[in-house]
Amino acid sequence: QKEDVVVTLLPAGHCPGSVMYVLSILQMFHHLAFNEEFDPSVAVCRFLFEGENGTVLYTGDFRLAKGEAARMELLHSGTRVKDIQSVYLDTTFCDPKFYHIPSREECLNGILELVRSWTSLSHNHVVWLNCKAAYGYEYLFINLSEELGIKVHMNKLDMFRNMPEILCHVTTDQHTQIHACRHPRDDDCFRGNRLPCGMTCLNGTPLHIISIKPSTMWFGERKK
Repeated sequence: QKEDVVVTLLPAGHCPGSVMYVLSILQMFHHLAFNEEFDPSVAVCRFLFEGENGTVLYTGDFRLAKGEAARMELLHSGTRVKDIQSVYLDTTFCDPKFYHIPSREECLNGILELVRSWTSLSHNHVVWLNCKAAYGYEYLFINLSEELGIKVHMNKLDMFRNMPEILCHVTTDQHTQIHACRHPRDDDCFRGNRLPCGMTCLNGTPLHIISIKPSTMWFGERKK
């Protein structure tokens, strides 16, 4: 039996290119979900599947502000919200220990306050953003640069070639006060009061370094 399927990609807000899918036709969705050649868990995605048998929303990890999903035009049909028969919520943070995670804006404001107070002490006071992944920190880099007028140092900018909106906020010039550079042993560098890129003060005085590790997992691991 042949049936038409509408597959809609929705922005997941997780990292550049991450999407969610909406699928319609439960018959085909069940076939795909258990086919060894199709593994939706390997990607950060959100699917909306639509067909004669109803509508299914599949979501992997996503990073959306409260109320943001309700404003998505693709989740509406005319003036009504689409009827979704099933939701597959396959996300890292669907766990009671992550009951409270501060909003992205709250986290940004806390980081801004810390970085502003530290970097204003002297040009030798620098911040290292200990980012464990290659992508997903663009919001942080852009806002730090815009608010403080300080570009973020990166080892290379190749990964941002297709994201021109961030290129004016990052730099390969080591002589800046905010760093997100990497080194195979970057934690050892920090313990030795060194930046991963090896940057030193022009006048030879020691650097004063603080490290900030952006992490959502921390909110599930804390004891209080």
